Amino acid sequence: MQKKLNLKIKYRESFRPFAPSILEEDSSEFFDKKVISPYMLEVQPIKEGRRKKLPENYLSLPLRDKLYSLRSDVPAITHVDFTARIQTVSKKTNPEYWNLIKAFKSKTGYGMVVNTSFNVRGEPIVCTPEDAYRCFMRTEMDYLVMGRYVFDKSQQPEWKDTDNWKAEYVLD
Repeated sequence: MQKKLNLKIKYRESFRPFAPSILEEDSSEFFDKKVISPYMLEVQPIKEGRRKKLPENYLSLPLRDKLYSLRSDVPAITHVDFTARIQTVSKKTNPEYWNLIKAFKSKTGYGMVVNTSFNVRGEPIVCTPEDAYRCFMRTEMDYLVMGRYVFDKSQQPEWKDTDNWKAEYVLD
């Protein structure tokens, strides 16, 4: 998922990690200690029991090979050093996002979703519904949710913008 999101949505190097948004009450299921981190200011180690057995030569592997080794049962957010920069989501302070993650947990068993900024490499973060729709149509996203509206890419009119948008901003 990490590689797919980076290459097909963010249009950036495939190795860049993502952060988890996790139900505040579930953080100790995945991380060594329970912390409150609503602003993604904490980096926490993934619990030993969630880590996968690494190849014996893992430490001597080139970085790209390390990146594509399955390191935990939550690989999209597990950095090569078995940490993640977490955002805890509280029902009290962020009820809509908490409910979304809770619904995801009811389907998957995981009270956690991948969190990333809404932009592609080199572009500013979207600020308006128009920015969001443009970014959605220019990438390989399947769905866009804005408020109570859900946009299915397969149901949208053909995107006719033919500018070279990938060259519009200087890449980092």
